[in-house]
Amino acid sequence: MFNNVEIKLDNKEVERALLEVAQKCEDMRPLMKNIAGIMADSTEENFAQEGRPDKWQELAESTIKKRTKTGHYPGKILQVEGQLATSITTYYDKESAIIGSNLAYAAIHQLGGQAGKGKKTTIPARPYLVLTNGDLSEILLLLFKYLD
Repeated sequence: MFNNVEIKLDNKEVERALLEVAQKCEDMRPLMKNIAGIMADSTEENFAQEGRPDKWQELAESTIKKRTKTGHYPGKILQVEGQLATSITTYYDKESAIIGSNLAYAAIHQLGGQAGKGKKTTIPARPYLVLTNGDLSEILLLLFKYLD
């Protein structure tokens, strides 16, 4: 009633393509270097625009008063002397790209939280290590070109 059907596929091209992709993925250092560069550029732009896509919360009146007394107001948020922005470093190896800061107060500005004596001061989150959709699209394009 049923006839046997046998289909044979020549998958040598698929195997070759997969092998090529696997070989490129053994050391993705050139790709990771470019991704680290995109992350660094994005972070620099986040400081320049004082947050993106969402703007950072404005400075508290008490902070404005302190900055005015020291001659740092008006000025950009998170950039009294520029130490946080200049502390940003990138690292990459054959399988990862990393960006961050080694400053003790870097995390509180990124994530927000309680700070100061007795943790009585609330610091709003002002995420400066953020990738926009455009940054992510650029990274994906790099990835596709790398694997091509």
